[in-house]
Amino acid sequence: MRLGITGHRGLPPETERLVRRALRDELARYGPDLIGVSCIADGPDAWFAELVLEAGGRLEVVVPAEKYREGLPEEHHPTYDRLIQRAADIHRTGMAESDSQAHMAGSEILVGLVDELVAVWDGQPARGYGGTADVVAYAERTGVRSRVIWPEGATRD
Repeated sequence: MRLGITGHRGLPPETERLVRRALRDELARYGPDLIGVSCIADGPDAWFAELVLEAGGRLEVVVPAEKYREGLPEEHHPTYDRLIQRAADIHRTGMAESDSQAHMAGSEILVGLVDELVAVWDGQPARGYGGTADVVAYAERTGVRSRVIWPEGATRD
């Protein structure tokens, strides 16, 4: 099974706790043969990647742009570096600038690689092009099933 992740970044600490638990429960449905595909941004992307590796699964990373890491919060860089070093495979868009077009291109590659997509999503429209809602809509259009995770009590700033 090849499972991908998309989700909101910048979630409050209590929501992070709820989402991490829900992701752990979701991944428990799959065995160690799971291949997780993630862009490993801060938030659900990285939490998912860590849980896949903890479960003995294989991690594949999609890098949306050459300057992607630079655009992530500095405090996330050590986590990003650790996860990308553990990646069994790395897929790249070939784009340089880390902008919304590159992020959507990366998400499109991710969706094309997976059997199913997990979306940490509040069900609201994207706040900018390439947001979680856009990725879920793209998966729908291309026939990739999405499973939405938004635990009771979760909030988004």
